Amino acid sequence: MEAAKTKWEIDTTHSEVTFKVKHLMISNVRGVFKEFGAIVYTSENNFLTSDIDFWLSLSSLDTGDKKRDAHLKSADFFNAKNHEKIKFKGTSLAKMDNIGGYELYGDLTIKNITKQIKLNVKFNGLVKDPDGNTKIAYSIIGKINRKTWGLNWNTLLEAGGVLVSEEVLINCEMELIK
Repeated sequence: MEAAKTKWEIDTTHSEVTFKVKHLMISNVRGVFKEFGAIVYTSENNFLTSDIDFWLSLSSLDTGDKKRDAHLKSADFFNAKNHEKIKFKGTSLAKMDNIGGYELYGDLTIKNITKQIKLNVKFNGLVKDPDGNTKIAYSIIGKINRKTWGLNWNTLLEAGGVLVSEEVLINCEMELIK
């Protein structure tokens, strides 16, 4: 007999999806996606066998500079007019240690290009909130090379190097509600 499936959703008021990328090779530019969601199905509370479908809206990208945001949403980068969402489908989750460390593998789709990535996950706890809802929290970090998804725009610097790094660091704080 198969275990009952438990449905979890992101509590977006207590979660965030952020990124940072090197600018001029000397500083970091940070950004956030304000609209995102996920449906996660587990067998009971066992996340090692979870089905994870995550998405974020490219129109919600915010780096604190409207001109830069418009450029990132343009055909030079995300082409948000033709590709409204970034999607992630988890394929496996493996326990790495006894203190809450996991590796999450999955398929990341940007601009209709799908590639497998690895994310490092830290389990932060499972509790009941004051309203009696069961919640679980994770911190997720990873890095990708943006050129893998056709995000190729750049400018060479006079002194050498490039305006924008190829490496993008991802940082997510996720609180899920049963």
